[in-house]
Amino acid sequence: MFALVDKSDNSITKMLSGNKGVTIGDIQHPKQIFTLWTEAERNAINIYTVTIDESKRKDEKWYINTSITYSFDGTNAKGAYGNATAKAHADTLFTAQDETDGKGTEGEVAVEGLKTILIRNIKSQAETELSRTDWYITRKSEKNTAIPSAITTHRDAVRSKQDSMCTAITNASDTPALETLYTYTKQEDGSVTRPLGEIPTLE
Repeated sequence: MFALVDKSDNSITKMLSGNKGVTIGDIQHPKQIFTLWTEAERNAINIYTVTIDESKRKDEKWYINTSITYSFDGTNAKGAYGNATAKAHADTLFTAQDETDGKGTEGEVAVEGLKTILIRNIKSQAETELSRTDWYITRKSEKNTAIPSAITTHRDAVRSKQDSMCTAITNASDTPALETLYTYTKQEDGSVTRPLGEIPTLE
């Protein structure tokens, strides 16, 4: 990313992608200036490489990032994100005014929060895992063939883990706490795990 600047007031007049030529005054410059010219040569015609500061940019699964703000300080062209806003961890409900305005019924969910979405995903994962062994249940019902104890144990473990994961999500106090539950870290034994854990899978 490049910026065409006006040094009279240190403003950026145009953002340039570098994949096509640019006209400055009466001179048409080919796109090769962005690959073959040195930075000093581009600076001489007021084109500067933009450096992006991503220190405030956060994971979009959990946060809403701002647009990038561009600036030129007389020497360097820069871009930076503002402070990210955490996505709502709880559901947003319709208010009495919303109902009056015909937008929805008071108390019902207007916008799902992260907790609702994440819990639904966990339950879907558990359902998928259980479906792999549902045929044992069907066979038991139709043929009265005993279900292997290992299968029963596994299905119980899936349900138990689903419950504990959903409880952990429900009890998270805010969005950063939810992010922590899902953050993988390397353990002393070399394994990589997250506080939330995983739905057990059948080996």
